[in-house]
Amino acid sequence: FLVFQVVYQSSDSAPVVKSGNKIDMDQSMRRETDPQPPANEWLDILGTGLLMKKVLQPGGGRDSRPDLGQIVKINLKTRLLDGTLVEELSEFWFTLGHKEVIPALDWAVRLMGMGEKAVIKTDGRYANGFRGNLYPEIPSKADLSLEVKLLEATDAPDLKLLSPTEKIALATCNKEQGNVLYRCRAYNYAVLKYSTALKITESISEDDIWSEEENKLMEMKVKCLNNMAASMLKLEDYDEALTCCSAVLMYQPKNVKALFHIGKVLALQDKYSEAIQTLRKALELEPRNKTVHDELSTMMKKHREHEAAKQAMDEKMLENPSSTHKHQAKSAWGLSWKWLLGATAVAIGGIALSVAIYARK
Repeated sequence: FLVFQVVYQSSDSAPVVKSGNKIDMDQSMRRETDPQPPANEWLDILGTGLLMKKVLQPGGGRDSRPDLGQIVKINLKTRLLDGTLVEELSEFWFTLGHKEVIPALDWAVRLMGMGEKAVIKTDGRYANGFRGNLYPEIPSKADLSLEVKLLEATDAPDLKLLSPTEKIALATCNKEQGNVLYRCRAYNYAVLKYSTALKITESISEDDIWSEEENKLMEMKVKCLNNMAASMLKLEDYDEALTCCSAVLMYQPKNVKALFHIGKVLALQDKYSEAIQTLRKALELEPRNKTVHDELSTMMKKHREHEAAKQAMDEKMLENPSSTHKHQAKSAWGLSWKWLLGATAVAIGGIALSVAIYARK
């Protein structure tokens, strides 16, 4: 689909839209050159009619707009254009300009003052990342209406100045945001959140933490890696999913979730024997795990169906020599009996004719 790069002029006029090779806004955007959103009227952010913003409740004005790189907190209601409510988040955090959310939301929030409430209507191409929702499902590339209120904007913390406890808390926040995005089926953005959380945990030196913090750190890494594996499965990036699971097993060799994900990946790669073996190992660790048990049963059934289909295909493509030989022998035997019966009938007919001729004479 078409993508755009927005370049702002040196005046207060609307942004000029030029074609480009990626969806991104010019990082040189300045407050004094931003278009001023008129009250109760639609602002055409891109000048194309594909991304519109209307102020519902004025905020602190242009001088209170957030800067790129800041962490913003918003209230968010996502709807389809027919008014169907898809998602409602009372507090949602993301880093402005870091592509952690759909482009429409990232771009529009840059033009909001603190405390401002606005509605954003976006074409589906700027809502890419939301691949559907659990309640109800968002169709792929659907146009959306976003009701947003900007609550807070803070500078991103300097990891060098944070204590291990503060870093773990920050990593936890990113992981939870990733979970929200995963539930929204925005798997790409969920992966970004989990990756950010992992980077924060990697900045913690084990020499600077207590044993209790070390346990929390380990659990955080394992959860993020498992959640990344689940996201990669949804994105059908099986190699990356296996890499995440392998990392988990390095920390916890008996981690059932990692084994479960590995089993699913192997099955999707038609490696059913290895997948079944992996799930059986997981079931040995947690015999009462219903999810693993159900998946194993389903996988064994699929394995049988796969083998049956494969065998049928093999028999169709390559005939079985022994079966062919038997078929040919049976056909030859049938032909012999038909020939003998025919010959016998001819002989009997000949004898009967001879007797009749002799009787007349």
